[in-house]
Parts: sequence; structure tokens; C-alpha cells
Amino acid sequence: MKIICIGRNYALHAKELNNPIPKEPVVFMKPDSAILQSDKPFFIPEFTDNVHHELEIVIKINKVGKHIQKKFAHKYYNSITVGIDFTARDLQSQLKEKGLPWEKAKAFDGSAPIGKFISVDKFSNIQDINFRLEKNGKIVQVGNTNEMLFSIDSLIEQISKYFTLKIGDLIFTGTPAGVGKVEVGDRLEAFIGTDLLLKTHIK
Repeated sequence: MKIICIGRNYALHAKELNNPIPKEPVVFMKPDSAILQSDKPFFIPEFTDNVHHELEIVIKINKVGKHIQKKFAHKYYNSITVGIDFTARDLQSQLKEKGLPWEKAKAFDGSAPIGKFISVDKFSNIQDINFRLEKNGKIVQVGNTNEMLFSIDSLIEQISKYFTLKIGDLIFTGTPAGVGKVEVGDRLEAFIGTDLLLKTHIK
């Protein structure tokens, strides 16, 4: 399986990091070693002292597809959850300054915690889902999928032009504004609506 991630898919997040609003999806990848299951601790790597949380809606592909048209994209997933795209912001800034890829800052071990998956049938509109992240009991990120620059089905259409999607692949669909640094001792809890789907303790 592979983890396909979308950057700058919420306008306010792009602005908070002084990035331009993209005209097409910004795509990068994480390896399967980045996955961290809910309730497992996240250990801050030794190569960074500025790890940021980035809360995202994650979809799981359930059907093999290539060159998928947007109107058929909904047939290729039936469950979603929340995930965190942990980012070594200091390292990312260094890489961006040199025009180098982001993977060292984005794809390190444990950098993709994922929550419990729930059926999309629970929602009347996949593009109107509220989600949030709490740090130590305080809300730090809030988003709704209607704020996406590129909808979930549009992302599938775009991604499948370049990569064959396979069963079990994950798509991290981008983060809303409110990203911030995590510290040792922090406890993160991520929700879709009122459902607590992901927990992790920073160590």
C-alpha cells in the first residue's frame, strides 16, 4: 500500500505558511513505515525540534483504478477517518530553500498517525464533514471538507492520472489552518463530528 498526501488544499492553511494557492493539487508520498495506529505514542525524531501537527481527512481506496473520472471516483472508497501529517517544519524549510524534496520532513517513521475508519454511508455529503483536533483538551484545528480547494473526488481523478490506485491505499486530503508545534507530553485527539477516532501521546 502507499500513502498519497495532498498539500495546500485549504486556502487559509496555504496563507498561514505564506504559500501560494495552488492551481492543481500538490502531491507527495509517504511510505507505509510512516503509519502510526491510534493509541500508539509518537516519538519526536532526534533530527528536529519543531514538529507540527497537520490534521487531515483520510480516505481508504477499496478498488483498483487508473484514469478514474471524477463522476466515478466515489466508487473507489467507502470509508474515511482522520489522520495527522506530522511535519518537521524546520527541516522542511531547509529543504524548500534548497529546492529539494520534502520527504525527510514529511515521510519519516511514524509521521502518519491514522484513526479508526468509519463508513462514508454515515454522511449525506462527503464534502460537508466537520473535523477537529484537540491538544491537551483544547481545540487547535477545525475544518470542514467543504473548504477544500480540490474535492475528494477531484483528487482521485487527478491522482489516478499518475498513479494506479490499489486496494488499501490511503489519501491524506490536506490540512485546514491551525497547524502548530507539538511538545513532549502533549496528548492529541482527533474527531470527525462527535466521533473520537484518533489518539496519540507525544514522547
